[in-house]
Amino acid sequence: MKAVYFEENGGLDVLKYGDLPDPAAGADEIVADIHAASVNGADWKVRAGSYAPTAFFPYICGRDFSGIVSAVGADVTDIAVGDAVFGVLPVGQEGTYCEKVATKATVLAKKPEHISHIDINALSLIGLTAVISVEETLNLQPGEKILIQGGAGGVAGFAIQLAKHIGAHVITTASARNHDYVRGLGADEIIDYNAQDFTQVVSDCDALFDTVGGNVAIEGFKVLKPGGRAAFIASGAKAPEAPRDDVQSLRPNVGRARSYMERIVELFDAGVVTVPELTLFDLKDAAEAQKISETRHLRGKLILTMT
Repeated sequence: MKAVYFEENGGLDVLKYGDLPDPAAGADEIVADIHAASVNGADWKVRAGSYAPTAFFPYICGRDFSGIVSAVGADVTDIAVGDAVFGVLPVGQEGTYCEKVATKATVLAKKPEHISHIDINALSLIGLTAVISVEETLNLQPGEKILIQGGAGGVAGFAIQLAKHIGAHVITTASARNHDYVRGLGADEIIDYNAQDFTQVVSDCDALFDTVGGNVAIEGFKVLKPGGRAAFIASGAKAPEAPRDDVQSLRPNVGRARSYMERIVELFDAGVVTVPELTLFDLKDAAEAQKISETRHLRGKLILTMT
């Protein structure tokens, strides 16, 4: 199969496009021919070695995909060869910058016919993360006020729509060029982070969802009311320590399960969420996609197409 991989950690130049062996299905796994895979913010960090040391080489990045099943393991009874499926690989497994992937059947859902491979893939990991963060971790309630940092990004954009559906008052940060985009997603208030200090114009929030990390994450505690809670997905494996004792600092546990994929379809079919703005790349151009991802100033989703 064709794949984009690296044999040592480093910059964009370590990424190679070439042939690697086809995967085989274990007893509880399927093999799928990938049609679309996302480039996510974690990918370039894995490549650069910013996370834990890479355990083996050659290494293929990528955590989600949509494709067609080409083989099934002996214990798989609810997915068949020829089924269109989508999902996010189990925690600890990566490898979707390629033409084929083997993974556990239980984390995948069948792709509805009315959604394209590209569109459902674009919603998979961002939807999983947003649903777990907003619905489960923050337990956002109608009438509450939430600040969502980095509104033009994929996860934050999904979260804006979900929070609005729940009935919350949604504030988000975005550069001026993205204000119309996030307003279209349902944001009630928009802060230009290049022109305003959000801590000076936002206060008394019930919840904070940070997708930016760094100092922005720490400053976010200032906008919470007593008893408020904050969820962080860009600050490493653990939530940052809160500088005050009257709020909660939470790290969403983004597990994998078919039920989450089905929840994403449910939200899409109900018109709650829409497909984010997409930028498409051929598989061989994955390095260019990671280059954009590494800037952290992108809108919507970056998608690799295989067929």
